[in-house]
Amino acid sequence: MSTKVSDHLLERLREWGVDRVFAYAGDGINGLLAAWGRAEDNPRFIQSRHEEMSAFEAVGYAKFSGRVGVCAATSGPGAIHLLNGLYDAKLDHVPVVAIVGQTNRSAMGGSYQQEVDLLSLFKDVASDFCEMVTVPEQLPNVLDRAMRTAYTRRTVTALIIPADVQELDYAPPQHAFKMVPSSLGVAPYAPVPADTEITRAAELINAGERVAVLVGQGARGARAEVEQLADVLGAGVAKALLGKDVLPDDLPYVTGAIGLLGTRPSYELMRDCDTLVVVGSSFPYTQFLPEFGQARAVQIDIDPFMVGLRYPFEINLVGDARETLTRLLPQLKPKAHGDWRAGIEKNTARWWEVMERRAAVSADPVNPEYVFHALDPLLPENAMLTADSGSAANWYARHLRMRGTMRGSLSGTLATMGPGVPYAIGAKFAHSDRPAIALVGDGAMQMNGMAELITAAKYHKEWQDPRLVVAVLNNQDLNQVTWEMRAMEGAPQFLPSQAIPDVPYADFARSIGLDGVRVEEPGGVVAAWQRALAADRPFVIDFRTDPAVPPIPPHATLDQIEAAAAAVLKGDSDRAAVVRQGLKAKLQDMLPGGHKRRAHGEGDGS
Repeated sequence: MSTKVSDHLLERLREWGVDRVFAYAGDGINGLLAAWGRAEDNPRFIQSRHEEMSAFEAVGYAKFSGRVGVCAATSGPGAIHLLNGLYDAKLDHVPVVAIVGQTNRSAMGGSYQQEVDLLSLFKDVASDFCEMVTVPEQLPNVLDRAMRTAYTRRTVTALIIPADVQELDYAPPQHAFKMVPSSLGVAPYAPVPADTEITRAAELINAGERVAVLVGQGARGARAEVEQLADVLGAGVAKALLGKDVLPDDLPYVTGAIGLLGTRPSYELMRDCDTLVVVGSSFPYTQFLPEFGQARAVQIDIDPFMVGLRYPFEINLVGDARETLTRLLPQLKPKAHGDWRAGIEKNTARWWEVMERRAAVSADPVNPEYVFHALDPLLPENAMLTADSGSAANWYARHLRMRGTMRGSLSGTLATMGPGVPYAIGAKFAHSDRPAIALVGDGAMQMNGMAELITAAKYHKEWQDPRLVVAVLNNQDLNQVTWEMRAMEGAPQFLPSQAIPDVPYADFARSIGLDGVRVEEPGGVVAAWQRALAADRPFVIDFRTDPAVPPIPPHATLDQIEAAAAAVLKGDSDRAAVVRQGLKAKLQDMLPGGHKRRAHGEGDGS
């Protein structure tokens, strides 16, 4: 039997080390599906419920494995469905390769069924590399470049393969004019800045007295070097949300997340520093960085396209975080761990006391902050955490402390709804021996999380560790947008857009062979987490949480809270509860530190 183009495509993917492709079937890739059958499902075809979920699972796989994620879809609607997940990958700098079908070459331009101009459609999301294969000899070069570009530029690339081309006999490129032979692989590389630039950066940092460090996901491979940097400089370290797992939160100088979803000590760190060192982050919210002119700043980033953004940096070092810091550290003068460092550690310790108090505030029926705070000490030290966009991301950012080898991620830049559950599934295919926990709102769960539980049901028996816990914040409200309307628009909740149905999520999980429980009072929270983390299959916890608990930003003043409350009183359906919960939450932030409150469910009547 002759080797078809589709056969060679799968063979080439195997040679690149691709062991699974997240995909959904369609006649535009029938040739590929037939090849998968001939290849005995190697690389593995992982079937989602929807092409967007295939893309999200490829993103989750790439984020948690460090390898390229590969997804595939049919022509027309299938290719269109991939786009949201692919944009999520592009904006978070995640390597993903999309393989999509197209109508036969003979039908192109004829307004044929499912004919979409895919080159135009993908030219933005896959702007670094997007090509259509029109003859067999073109295939290896196009696939190799797609893989290599995705790896080295940490971005999305796309291959478009017409259905009739998939069925052609494969012929390799020849040693001839206008043939482009190709080769496999990409060698590891770690660029570093020029020595003169490193010396300039060291001089700037040495001149400072109050140093703040901000790390993002680009610093993940430089944990030891960042810890040494903070020790030498007596600095505090804040983390962009995509860099939440760069450093453990049990280090006393790690102030936690920064920004709207961040912590008060991170806000204070930036407010009071005179020197800023940013490593591997393009954190976008300028208002949470030091005032312009207040701090001298250095940025380290591997991507020259991403330096010089967000802040008036004096020195931009283009290079790998670990290699750059390795060269920078010997030129730094140690600073005493004096009042600056002591203040950072005191503020951070007080913040965790505030979080404990806020989690202990009573709510109707369950405080969502308590749901997350109760999970924190129960987390396995090798857990993989995913959070969906929405209010769940607030509590993930503020209440969960990374330690050990924990990993965590969410849709950082696109901030799209829906990736929480498919990210966790992708993570399980990256590390089937580790537990995964998806933290999602009920809006995201209804949007696509419930359907993707079917994917978990299909595959969980082959995972070495079957634990995949999905925690749903069931407050029957699109809560983040509701609060944004209140705080930013001065508008009360608009029920026709914000209210969503109550769904028995745990019952649904049990109906498809998984397990789950509904929690409707605070006393059941810890037991539910313990049961889920001991389960022998994916487990859904349906937490009935109070939508009136406010995701108050760390910089919010009491005046701002009162202003939001005044807007709510204009006619919000939940106005009394919103005012009550907002004032109670802000009060915990204003109380002096140094004392403890009883845990929620143990008689605290606050």
